[in-house]
Amino acid sequence: MARNSQRNSVELRKEIARSRIQVARDFRGLRNELDFPRKIRRSVSRNPVPWVVSAAAVVALVVMFATRKKKVYVNGKAAEKPKSRLLQAGFVLGALKIAANVLKPVVLPFLEKKFDELTGRPARPKRRF
Repeated sequence: MARNSQRNSVELRKEIARSRIQVARDFRGLRNELDFPRKIRRSVSRNPVPWVVSAAAVVALVVMFATRKKKVYVNGKAAEKPKSRLLQAGFVLGALKIAANVLKPVVLPFLEKKFDELTGRPARPKRRF
């Protein structure tokens, strides 16, 4: 009986060792099977053209569906007034800019003189260009 139990324990140890090896092999296979990033990298390196085309298509679809189309309702009579006001404002701003550029050489020395009088500084000599 001692021999039988000893033999059973040796066989049991061998079977445990075999099952460990099999579990380790199965685990490595499962790990390789579920390694999606590696599979994708390998697929992209082997066939890059379909991946690039599909990525461009996905980007195009996202851009098409992501941009919202805004509905604008325009009343014919009301649309004319803002245009004329906008045109008038642009004209006024353009005229002010031209006037400011023309009057700048006259206004700046005048303001410098007034500022010097207020602060009590002596007048600056005229600049010659």
